[in-house]
Amino acid sequence: MKLPWLTPVLDQSGPFLSVHLDTTRTDPSAATELEARWGQMRSRLTADGAPQELLAEIEESVLTPSSLGGRQGRSVFATDTEILVDRVLPAPPLQESAHRGEFPQLLPLLQLIPFAVSQLLIVVDRAGADLHLRFSENPTISHGSNGLGEDSTVDGGHDVLHKASVGGGPQHGWRADNFEARVEDSWDRNADAVAGSVEKILREHRVDMVMLSGDVRAMGLLREALGRETRDRLIEVSGGSRGATLDRGPFRDELHRTTREFIAARQQDLATRFRESQARDGASVGGATEVAQALTRGQVEELVLVTGHEPAGIEELLRTALATDAAVSALQEDTLGIPEGVGALLRWRDGSTPSNSIGSMSGDPRRE
Repeated sequence: MKLPWLTPVLDQSGPFLSVHLDTTRTDPSAATELEARWGQMRSRLTADGAPQELLAEIEESVLTPSSLGGRQGRSVFATDTEILVDRVLPAPPLQESAHRGEFPQLLPLLQLIPFAVSQLLIVVDRAGADLHLRFSENPTISHGSNGLGEDSTVDGGHDVLHKASVGGGPQHGWRADNFEARVEDSWDRNADAVAGSVEKILREHRVDMVMLSGDVRAMGLLREALGRETRDRLIEVSGGSRGATLDRGPFRDELHRTTREFIAARQQDLATRFRESQARDGASVGGATEVAQALTRGQVEELVLVTGHEPAGIEELLRTALATDAAVSALQEDTLGIPEGVGALLRWRDGSTPSNSIGSMSGDPRRE
């Protein structure tokens, strides 16, 4: 994943404050517990020399409930004079931390990259659609403004929608046939209007998942109206209906299940790509020393880390990756085949590119 929004952090000089906090509020005691944990963090940062005015500003931010429901987190990066990045996270950090030092502490945030899935949910009926966009600035698909403005609802404007009887009784002949044709033409035109809005959103936003739910007939018509590339990306989710809340009940559970499956598949694909690249000479490197050398030479297209098994110098590797416009990805902790818990897919190679065959003799079982 590319992370251009971290540029303000990389462009500044320290000292930096880095706060990574679980801000979940799913039970009545959560707010009190959050205040207590933050209070401990604030005391440590104060002892390390952080300005009180800045800490008060961070406190207001992290203790104010966000619009995101369920489990969540917050990451804040600041200098001694201003907050540079304040991010609501779709999952809590694996380990809370508060740090003041020469460099920002990036790892607790970047370990959560697998959960940063952008989504477009399309809920259709024969009159139009409700569109819900989840992206980095809006990490929820069911709460608050989704950034789409007028595009969040599409009503086709063709309102001959029901194949009802004409004139109060059963109809036959040309009148009935003509009316049914008008109904189906309305459905088609409304599907075309929805398709136009969907394609526009996908052009303007980088979206990982495109989910479709709602009326079965309307779903089929929309599939026919969409372009082939978008049609091939659709993931059907059962149980949705226009105007219904998304944050509770079976449909919410279905959305969560579908998202978990998508994340797991993407993680598996990344691990497989890395392992396969190891079999192709020079397509990737693994191990802290080899990755550091490749980063210094600007060769790294994507830095890959294994959560919980990162090498001691991972923070420096992450900073260098971001500074050289490399993507960063994180794999789950039980992933094998990534030497020393860090690897890199390369943009290019030459004769001096580090060789994995040398590092494989280190004795580290994760190098095998």
